[in-house]
Amino acid sequence: MRYSDSVKPISYLKSHTAEVIRNVAEGQAPCVITQHGEAKAVVQGVAEYEKTQETLALLRILALGEQEIAAGETMSADEVFAGADRLLQRD
Repeated sequence: MRYSDSVKPISYLKSHTAEVIRNVAEGQAPCVITQHGEAKAVVQGVAEYEKTQETLALLRILALGEQEIAAGETMSADEVFAGADRLLQRD
């Protein structure tokens, strides 16, 4: 299914709610809901939403790492392994 096929007015959602929910739950493209001709909301399946959230979390971690590198907040591998050894010896 193409995304352009999944753009629907809010009146369509009101009258075809079960169909829209079934389609997104089956993994079809998210449904973009318009109001007065403007995109206002997206209806997507829970599995796809969870994948999106996981991807965003990974991207945030990557961005944080890039910021730390740019700020010079890095450690050598030897420093990391030495710290890990100290932590493991406490147990």
